[in-house]
Amino acid sequence: MEIQKIVIIYLVIINVVTFFMYGIDKWKAKKSKQRIRETALLGLAVLGGSIGAWSGMKVWHHKTLHKKFRFGVPAIIIIQLLLIGYFTLYQK
Repeated sequence: MEIQKIVIIYLVIINVVTFFMYGIDKWKAKKSKQRIRETALLGLAVLGGSIGAWSGMKVWHHKTLHKKFRFGVPAIIIIQLLLIGYFTLYQK
């Protein structure tokens, strides 16, 4: 399998998982259950799930008031897009 296909499959999976992790954490917050650590949620974004994190924040209305999420997730998206652009344009 080509590396591009593997990367795309990975990105789809990590973003879907991240999206639902934000939803699960929101549900846990409402039910006063043990929460998912903020470092885990942000870590998923860093590992490629930034679009899923941003979507989860918007759909579930979760972590939108926390500065590290409100500014951190978009910053991660920008950095990842710049990296994709770099590797797309300057690598063979």
